Amino acid sequence: MTEQLVIPAHISSLADYIEETFAKYNSKPAYNALGQTMSFAEIDVLSAQFGAWLLTKGNLVPGDRIAIQLPNLLQNPIAVYGALRAGLVIVNTNPLYTPTEMAHQFSDSGAKALVILEDFVPKYEEIKSQTQIQSVIVTAANQMLSQQKSTSGYPCFIQVFEDAKDLHLPVRPQISLDDGCILQYTGGTTGVSKGAELTHRNVLANSIQTLERLGKGFKDSDEIIICPLPLYHIYAFTVCMMTLFAKGAMCVLIPNPRDMDAFVQQIKPYKFTALAGLNTLFMGLCAHPEFPSLDFSKLTLTMSGGTALTSSAADLWKKTTGCTVTEGYGLSETAPVLAFNEPGNEKIGTVGPPVSHTDIQLLDENDKPVADGKEGQIAAKGPQVMKGYWQRPDETAKVMTANGYFKTGDVGVRLPDGSIKIVDRLKDMIIVSGFNVYPNEIEDALTKHPDVLEAAVIGRPDDRTGERVCAYVTCKGELDKEDVLNHCRVLLTGYKIPKELHVIDELPKSTVGKILRRELR
Repeated sequence: MTEQLVIPAHISSLADYIEETFAKYNSKPAYNALGQTMSFAEIDVLSAQFGAWLLTKGNLVPGDRIAIQLPNLLQNPIAVYGALRAGLVIVNTNPLYTPTEMAHQFSDSGAKALVILEDFVPKYEEIKSQTQIQSVIVTAANQMLSQQKSTSGYPCFIQVFEDAKDLHLPVRPQISLDDGCILQYTGGTTGVSKGAELTHRNVLANSIQTLERLGKGFKDSDEIIICPLPLYHIYAFTVCMMTLFAKGAMCVLIPNPRDMDAFVQQIKPYKFTALAGLNTLFMGLCAHPEFPSLDFSKLTLTMSGGTALTSSAADLWKKTTGCTVTEGYGLSETAPVLAFNEPGNEKIGTVGPPVSHTDIQLLDENDKPVADGKEGQIAAKGPQVMKGYWQRPDETAKVMTANGYFKTGDVGVRLPDGSIKIVDRLKDMIIVSGFNVYPNEIEDALTKHPDVLEAAVIGRPDDRTGERVCAYVTCKGELDKEDVLNHCRVLLTGYKIPKELHVIDELPKSTVGKILRRELR
């Protein structure tokens, strides 16, 4: 089952894969954002210029890391494809990160360059002395359409193309399939933000595996996919920007899916054929007054990942659109897809069988396989499993078994037909609207407040976001809850801020003094 997955001999990197796609679908529309559409040919030219600029004017060399901190705009794929064609390593960064979070990711990755929205430049300014960043490229949301240059003082995204008109991408140095191409930051099983080092082989293999599972129903250059999921998240990065892109699909990027009115207006003109989403998004769209009247006649594929799909969301989506939801499962460390239902033949309540060349074992607490039908920790071996955590061999060792399986920290059971059902999480991770939230990080932020003594954080079910963050604290005297939440807002991204803050006399603890989150649940 885990025999070598064959990647075509002429493809030695993601850059080759991307360039082959540009040549194949040249005149076809590739991406749309904010009402502007660009063809594969246009993105080919701009990404080549971008890559050439990075290596000449940006003073980068192949293997350097570049942080891309953008929402779903045309600038995102141009920057990603350009950086990969220049032989650089992508550091995917959430634009909503606080300066504290940016400082950790940029310094840990050793990023030498940054592409950022001008609105967020002040956050970078706060922490730039803590990083190795030498080149900053600034853009505005509508800059590709307005062609209006930035006044930030840093090189401007559209100015790069002017400066690179006479530049050419140099011949790429020999890249091995096993060289890293992405650092995808994750809290992993401990809550410490680590960079999962994904190789060219990991991402190419996962694209091939996913296309195999989609089958012949997904047609070359004939699909329009709606992508509200952020491209800096591994789900949209691999599935939309690599896998479906390589089939010549047109991708409609949604910069802010929380603005449901704008979202519905953006997709209204299209007879879209596919949508990549997650549970809360399906519920939100179906509740929008205008969404049910859109044209769903061509919609044949709705993919769900990032968080558990509820049966009520799947039923409502089918009732509203006529399309079933195809749920899959994966992690940042697995590039991401490990298991995926077969479209049109879904087994609701499961994440489907493992994709090809992927062996999933269910392990007990001693890393030994459990009997069939028993629950165990999901562990996976396959060509999509990361090289390891960036510069953290100790953390890598914690998640790998002696025989090379990656331990996910999730508990599952294998059903008689081979489908995997996710039962629970070993770790205390909370999933808010598809984003991983790690209690350790929030507890650390809370206890930095001068009046907070101890903190424990758990997740509770939430109809809107799947789960919400609930914090319990003990304090040194009087505590102003609003002051504590404002303190959290400085250190944490919005979705990590506690939605409930309870002040209690004492936190439940074990005999050795370990806080027992399970008792708070």
